[in-house]
Amino acid sequence: MAFADYYLGFDFSTQQLKVIAVNEHLRVVYEDNVQFDKDLPEFGTHGGVHIHTDKLTVTSPVLMWVKALDVILEKMKTSEFDFSKVKALSGTGQQHGSVYWKQGAKRVLQTLSANLPLHSQLETCFSISESPIWMDSSTTAECRHLEQSVGGAQALADITGSRAYERFTGNQIAKIYKQKPEEYAQTERISLVSSFGASLFLGDYGPIDYSDGSGMNLLNFRQKIWSEECLKACALNLNEKLGSPVPTSLILGPLSSYYVQRYGFSDDCYITAFTGDNPASLAGMRLEEGDIAVSLGTSDTLFLWIQEPTPALEGHILCNPVQTQDYMALLCYKNGSLMREKIRDDCSLGSWEDFSKVLQMTPPGNNGNLGFYFEVMEITPQAIGVHRFNVNNQRVSDFPKAVEIRAIIEGQFMAKRIHAKHLGYKILPQTRILATGGGSCNKDILQVLSDVFNAPVYTIATANSACLGSAYRAAHALAMHTAGTSFADIVKLAEEHKLLVTPRPGSDEIYEPLLKRYAECEAAMIAESIKHFN
Repeated sequence: MAFADYYLGFDFSTQQLKVIAVNEHLRVVYEDNVQFDKDLPEFGTHGGVHIHTDKLTVTSPVLMWVKALDVILEKMKTSEFDFSKVKALSGTGQQHGSVYWKQGAKRVLQTLSANLPLHSQLETCFSISESPIWMDSSTTAECRHLEQSVGGAQALADITGSRAYERFTGNQIAKIYKQKPEEYAQTERISLVSSFGASLFLGDYGPIDYSDGSGMNLLNFRQKIWSEECLKACALNLNEKLGSPVPTSLILGPLSSYYVQRYGFSDDCYITAFTGDNPASLAGMRLEEGDIAVSLGTSDTLFLWIQEPTPALEGHILCNPVQTQDYMALLCYKNGSLMREKIRDDCSLGSWEDFSKVLQMTPPGNNGNLGFYFEVMEITPQAIGVHRFNVNNQRVSDFPKAVEIRAIIEGQFMAKRIHAKHLGYKILPQTRILATGGGSCNKDILQVLSDVFNAPVYTIATANSACLGSAYRAAHALAMHTAGTSFADIVKLAEEHKLLVTPRPGSDEIYEPLLKRYAECEAAMIAESIKHFN
């Protein structure tokens, strides 16, 4: 790489548009954002979205995203950012959102005038002005129809990597096809938020990439082609409206001349396929084969790098964004730090210091006591309430405070390991756990994580990991295209992860049998919950 090379990453997220530039050493040299609510108040969003009267329908104005790009590029220009140094750019978008380009829009994209901002030229280019996004949950009927069309929820997961979810794009398209047939008929191309972003920079329709495409309930995630039976179940002529999916590391072509003329980009700046925010975060966290990323926040999230996926009714299998033949799995838990904080308040007078001392003093395995803690209805498994089991698998109404503290931490991490295994995850000799989020600041919590997974835990600074991952991916795509360089080789230039804790000797002997018991108690709890709700 030449000394002065820059690589840009853009992130069309729910509440803001972010940009990061890294240099040839992958050090961040520029960072900025546009807050939709604050900086673009004319669109009347709250948290970047419009929540409709039924409370289930949630959308964002597509023109807001276009105008945000105008604003952020002007901010960069005002700050004298040197666009001519940018060799490649990529980006990411909130997963599952969809954009509907009206007939004739492609011609407008290809003939943009550098004298005018984007939003003024594209304002009539969308057949649907309000884009359905990931927060929408209004498509339950479409989900059930899709599952029935292919032989059930598990059959759909076997094809697409996930059972039907209301937020997934195929079901959102099906709703529009059914409720707005004229607008659907006028639609020339359907983009994801990610490929929409790529289209703006290409000056042409950017294709959907494998990774983000596998979050639609439409892509055969193993063959990496659209599933004809899924397309047919959702809408007519969908294949031609989606275009062909492409590898996530593909260079799509040079940057539109619009940006060269208006902002001074080099005419040999290239666009890498854009992808979804979760795959982009995998790149930003710099996962490798066998790694697991654990985000300990308000909700807890796991990203897993896997090679032999086993789709299930829980979690999601997506195509790996940096290694085409591999996969990533995604698990999300609503009861994360809020539940940990509740137990901290109840059992250690609100003190993390006292909470940590208890974790140090109590024995790994908690003398066989197991707990499930769900303040709100959990996603995986679908359950609610607090459930405690003693060493004999008998239900008990309460634990001593010290037992309670260890039980929630061990229970949350055992659940993660069990559910990851269901999706095909295997712990390898080189496995690392990369921890982020507020909970990763507590070394004693991370020690339990390390013990349960029998793997070392590293911490990473992941502010804007999806945006940063996009900049890394831009650098990788160019290096792969010119020299066949792997993503792992490229990101060696980035700052190293920091090793924080390693598993204590004998941890595996303690947790292997305990994990089996935990799975049995979870199954009993779910069966009881189903009986209760029925």
